[in-house]
Amino acid sequence: MAMTMTGEATLPAAKQVVWEKLNDPEVLKACIPGCEQLAKDDDTHFSAVVKVKLGPVKATFKGKVELQDLDPPNGYRIVGEGEGGIAGFAKGGARVALEDAEGGQTLLRYEVEAQVGGKLMQLGSRLIDSVSKKLADEFFANFAKAVGEG
Repeated sequence: MAMTMTGEATLPAAKQVVWEKLNDPEVLKACIPGCEQLAKDDDTHFSAVVKVKLGPVKATFKGKVELQDLDPPNGYRIVGEGEGGIAGFAKGGARVALEDAEGGQTLLRYEVEAQVGGKLMQLGSRLIDSVSKKLADEFFANFAKAVGEG
């Protein structure tokens, strides 16, 4: 099952600060809902362990993420995949773009494409879409707070 999601968030910091936070594994780990581990393997590769609850299904995903098309401090593409054991798998990517906004703030726009398979597919696209939107909103609320703290 494939899904797409787009959105934007205005963040209370300059573009360079937002860029640095988007590349800081400690900041990302604190902002990603359910993230238990996030390690930077090298400049463009991360390993992660994330626990999520999608309706009745709880899963721990272990995955790899790669940053591509780096254009500091304007954006990049994130490509990744994760295995959730019996729950199934998730894979996909996101394009992240940063633009200067009024008052020294930054507008972050994102486009996400993802695929899920296995037991997760049985939940239906509406549930997966709503949970994904909720997790994205939670991430950006956490990220805006982290960026605002300096």
